[in-house]
Amino acid sequence: MKLIETLKNIWKIEALRSRILVTLGLLLVYRFGAHVPLPGIDASQLSQLADNTQSGLLGLLNAFTGGAFANASILALGIMPYISASIVVQLMGIAVPYLQKLQKEGESGRKKINQITRWLTIAITLVQAPSYLASLPALGIPESAFLIGYSTMFWVSSVIILTTGTIFAMWLGEKITDKGIGNGISLLIMVGIIARLPISFLQEFTSRVTESNGGLILILIEIIIWLVIILLSVMLVMAVRRIPVQYARRSATGVMERNVAGSRQYIPLKLNASGVMPIIFAQAIMFIPAAVVGLSDSELAQSFTAALSNIFGFWYNVLFALLIVLFTYFYTAITVPTNKMADDLKRSGGFIPGIRPGKETGDYLDKIMSQITFPGSLFLALIAVFPAIIVNIIGVQQGWALFYGGTSLLIMVGVAIDTLQQVNSYLLNSHYDGLMKTGKKRKAIA
Repeated sequence: MKLIETLKNIWKIEALRSRILVTLGLLLVYRFGAHVPLPGIDASQLSQLADNTQSGLLGLLNAFTGGAFANASILALGIMPYISASIVVQLMGIAVPYLQKLQKEGESGRKKINQITRWLTIAITLVQAPSYLASLPALGIPESAFLIGYSTMFWVSSVIILTTGTIFAMWLGEKITDKGIGNGISLLIMVGIIARLPISFLQEFTSRVTESNGGLILILIEIIIWLVIILLSVMLVMAVRRIPVQYARRSATGVMERNVAGSRQYIPLKLNASGVMPIIFAQAIMFIPAAVVGLSDSELAQSFTAALSNIFGFWYNVLFALLIVLFTYFYTAITVPTNKMADDLKRSGGFIPGIRPGKETGDYLDKIMSQITFPGSLFLALIAVFPAIIVNIIGVQQGWALFYGGTSLLIMVGVAIDTLQQVNSYLLNSHYDGLMKTGKKRKAIA
């Protein structure tokens, strides 16, 4: 079989085999840490905490940490403070001249930005850790579960351990990036999400079969819908519009001539250039109104808070979808520098047929990006709110519904594709068939 042959070829490449083993080993360490409770907490009395983090916003947060949040684990905050710090630094890079300067300094600037992100991660964790500890009694942990009492000693030690846990998770992610395969931070999030998949599906299966709530037929329909959504997500991640490019060469007389020799080249513009970031931005914003309005005791404020706290509710998802569309345009604008692309193209002697090099090329690329970003943003918003659709129409359990779209599914699809591309490049460089393309084994070029 083709798959078995490809796996054998992967194992033959020593560098690739080593990177895969390192990646798997570090991911195993991360998953082990998610099940180690904070010192001073009785793990046998956390059932109520687990029940209260099965759905809603807490369920989403618990999914991102791979269940560590519900386990009161040393990695309960996971890698999310680092993600928050990265977003803040990226946004500050638009307005802060010092960060803009660092972005232009190449590798040395990137190292300084990474160091700033690490320090900001620690600062964010020092704020989030006490908030997490303060919420534990309200989330159902009984007083008897705190073996050394809910004391100052417990607070100080737990804040230090939670901060250290996040730093350790960040270190694991960076080591996977350097010594393993692909983006380590994304892999940590993906593994955490996938860890919740079997439990969520088992709960849905039990509900359908044992409670006579649709039976195996409805389970089969749900799986088919899930596979279709995965396929659509893959299409969203990989869809591009290719802009044809030609290059000119200088003749012996010094005149620029069109070079028609060689293969045609293209500028690939992604339909979804912003990836999953608009959903993450929108999700973060959705926490704010409910938290602010929730400070009021009025009946109107309480109803508003309830509406914005139900991630499967109508008004929550309407606002969520609108924010995703807006943030898709915003994030695409700051991550796809069309003017810089036009300048680089002009310096290399390239041009788009029918478009003058320079400013006109930049305006043309910006126009094309605006045209393809609109359907891409609508598609992204649809996938993001699809869990709410399937909960309200088919009655899928909320934990299982989270895997039908939103950040969870797009992260799994995006990271899986990126990892496959990494492995594929190793295979092609070693003259083997790639994972993403069929054909016969390639021979080495002498």
